[in-house]
Amino acid sequence: MMSDTLATVLVGVLGITGSLIVLFTGIAMFRAKDALSRINVFSPATGLGMPMILAAAYIYTLWEDGFSLMRLFMAFVAFVALLLVSSVASNTLSRATFMGGSPVWRKTHPNRLAEPRNPEDDADLD
Repeated sequence: MMSDTLATVLVGVLGITGSLIVLFTGIAMFRAKDALSRINVFSPATGLGMPMILAAAYIYTLWEDGFSLMRLFMAFVAFVALLLVSSVASNTLSRATFMGGSPVWRKTHPNRLAEPRNPEDDADLD
């Protein structure tokens, strides 16, 4: 069993750090110049902040209720889902935003979505 001091420190550090990452990401979203930048700025919150909060919650339940294989499985599935879904969703939202005609900030460089596609790149995938 985990000591009270260790559990409190782990839960506090992970929970506060994850929350601060989400808070600073939210503030940065208001400062972003265009929709694509806002989508990209949100990635640290979903890729780092939320998993840290999830780890803090799991450690807390481990400390309070003891080990449970079901809770470990749920935490693992949630962690993997946060990482996979946030990556795919960020990419899909960025492409949809650009293809929908949303203006891109003039200083965004390089803008690979605006560059013409090279047919040779598709041949490399085959």
